Amino acid sequence: MPAPRPTVSLTMRPARRVLRLARRYWAVTATLLVGLLGIVLALAGAGAGVAWLFSGYALAIALWQGVGMVRQLLRREFGLDVLAVTAIIATILVGEYVASLLVVLMLTGGEALEDYAERRAKRELDALLARAPQRARVQRDGAFLDVPVDEVAVGELVLVRPSEVVPVDGVLVSPATTVDESSLTGESIPVEKVAGDALLSGSVNGVEAVELRATAVAADSQYQQIVALVAAASASQAPVVRLADRFAVPFTVFSLALAGVAWLVSGEPARFAEVLVLATPCPLLIAAPVAFVGGMSRAARNGLIVKGGAVLERLARARTVAFDKTGTLTRGTPEITELRPQPGVDADELLAAVAAAEQYSSHVLAASFLRAADARGLVLQEADSARELATNGVEAVVDARRIVVGKFAFVADHAPDAERTPIAPGELAVYAAIDGRYAGAILARDVVRPEARDTLTRLRRLGIVRTLILTGDARETAEHVGAELGVAEVHAELLPADKVAAIRELAERPVVMVGDGVNDAPVLAAAEVGIAMGAKGATAASESADVVVLVDDVSRVADAVHIGRSTVRIALQSIWIGIVVSIGLMLVASFGFIPATAGALLQEVVDLVAIIAALRAVGSRRGDAASTRADAPQYASVP
Repeated sequence: MPAPRPTVSLTMRPARRVLRLARRYWAVTATLLVGLLGIVLALAGAGAGVAWLFSGYALAIALWQGVGMVRQLLRREFGLDVLAVTAIIATILVGEYVASLLVVLMLTGGEALEDYAERRAKRELDALLARAPQRARVQRDGAFLDVPVDEVAVGELVLVRPSEVVPVDGVLVSPATTVDESSLTGESIPVEKVAGDALLSGSVNGVEAVELRATAVAADSQYQQIVALVAAASASQAPVVRLADRFAVPFTVFSLALAGVAWLVSGEPARFAEVLVLATPCPLLIAAPVAFVGGMSRAARNGLIVKGGAVLERLARARTVAFDKTGTLTRGTPEITELRPQPGVDADELLAAVAAAEQYSSHVLAASFLRAADARGLVLQEADSARELATNGVEAVVDARRIVVGKFAFVADHAPDAERTPIAPGELAVYAAIDGRYAGAILARDVVRPEARDTLTRLRRLGIVRTLILTGDARETAEHVGAELGVAEVHAELLPADKVAAIRELAERPVVMVGDGVNDAPVLAAAEVGIAMGAKGATAASESADVVVLVDDVSRVADAVHIGRSTVRIALQSIWIGIVVSIGLMLVASFGFIPATAGALLQEVVDLVAIIAALRAVGSRRGDAASTRADAPQYASVP
């Protein structure tokens, strides 16, 4: 008979959580215990002991805070702790020892609330870290063994059970599966995968066990790269926190002046303390970091890894966005755009012949031909023989017909009747001959992403005053893409150093640079904000960028700017909410309507209001998901 399941664990779980929180926020715990001890002493009739207990503890905290304040002043940093220490000392001097303890509770509680709010706001980032795969089942010696994920080698067969996290990047070997990539891309809809499709580590397998062939070790897999980026992002500090410190001097001067005037006019020293307990700076210190961590969390949910709060502030102020062309504004891989068969040759016949010959080729265009044939529902014949001639083309015998595919000169050597076909800037033509006769040409080009034009429109609406293209591609091709997207400023045929120079010469700053290739790494680092299209894997561009787009969708660039502007706006709104409410309460207290003890309690409410206001930066999960689906790219088809 199995042993009964312990029920005490369910009842102990809340208690353990409370103890964990008490240890984490020890200063709050100590303050509450001192307050509880004071209540016991007061009930026992030891009122004098309560005064000494509260005053002594408050002075100890003031000394602790004062040490940090002096260190800041030695670094020529004037923080808002000056007001807190002054308020504690003032309340003790005028005999408001209960208010002094409440000010201490406000300071320690404010820090605890800030930490707790940051942990709440970082739940999406923390989820990525917590879900990092630790083990994998690898086929060795005819059996699947459970090994540490770091021991998986490239080329090994890995078993992924239902609902398990894919441990390493690989290619699906099983016929089909459905995976959840929401933790990587923000897309909530499951993605269908078939044999040969890439599976990214960190995605969650569907309801059936599948096998994949590892294409990268764990350290080089997508998920581990994301985890590294997330760890760097979560450890950053937002510049608006320093901006809040710049409020310190005017806010402190105003508060001390108001408290002094209230004391002078009323003739009551207690009035000085009553004003200062409402001038404690916790809302200013809490609002900004909570808002910025919330903004990074929102970005992660939308397929964007932002490497720090400083990046969000620069995005909020951005005035210029520069794009690389290939792989950024365009797909980066050729797409079949037109079939031009000769008279007597059907378009499907031309495409089927070319695809049948190219299915054994390693050329970049081969995959484009196969995708086009599949889109038209063509069944390809197997080749009896095939050989690839480097830089020229392919010769193959398919269904007893000799098919030649490649450059014009190569095809013309086999088909004297071949003729060149006119092409537009940015296009290329692949020629074909069947049994020694010219069969036609197939046109291909790197097509513009369908979401690119809308992205540029959204950026202009967000306040971007200048957009341009920086590319190493030929001028005619680059200008054709610029004209198609409505971008008048196009700089073509640039080396990486030329791109860096072009970025540095721009007057409208900050500048955002968007790219995807290794050659874009220098210019991404040179711009105030570098955004890497990193959906196809970790590259040098991703490592040097400030923002990494985890989805193959350039519209996320506009999302990044929008999130940056929204986050900074909410941070500043939250700061000003704390300032305005505190000043209003101080003015009321200066007339003697708010006792020091009540003022300290009211300031705790102000802290809570500031935190709630800042948490708006986390955004709406439902709204973000809807935006993600609306911006999902559509794929071009062969005409």
